[in-house]
Amino acid sequence: MAAKIDARCRLHGSFVLRSGQIASEYFDKYLFESDRHLLGRVAEQMALLLPGSTQLLGGLELGGVPLAIMLSQLTGLPALFMRKQARAYGTARLAEGPDPAGQTVTLVEDVITTGGAVAAAARALCDFGATVNTVVCAIDRSQRGQNALAAEGVRVFKVFTMDDLDFTRG
Repeated sequence: MAAKIDARCRLHGSFVLRSGQIASEYFDKYLFESDRHLLGRVAEQMALLLPGSTQLLGGLELGGVPLAIMLSQLTGLPALFMRKQARAYGTARLAEGPDPAGQTVTLVEDVITTGGAVAAAARALCDFGATVNTVVCAIDRSQRGQNALAAEGVRVFKVFTMDDLDFTRG
């Protein structure tokens, strides 16, 4: 499965990175998330990593949402969706879906690089009265010692690391 994800998502060309640097290679995670077969296979593996204490799945905007929906379908657990920031209109909520208060929420993310967005979501959910101590992700590409989640007391369970995907290329 790692080889299929890598083949589907690793693009070659000229890409401007968030940092402004130019790269000849780019990993487009949305290509596996928009492929129902790959998404389903990754979600099946993620379901095996869910702690038994999970009461609610928290999909992070944008990439964690399709995974949370798939996991909800596979496990029967309800899902909520975490925005990066609350909207100024409509319900103006940061978390959309069931009330997380009093629930043990396992966060769901596609790719973790620094863990900053996951840590912020965990803090926000705790402010809402939830317990958050786990994130399940498809791909952990964080460097050792550069992940903000350990400081928040959040464990990371991953299906793949970026090294796993790189290894498939020989």
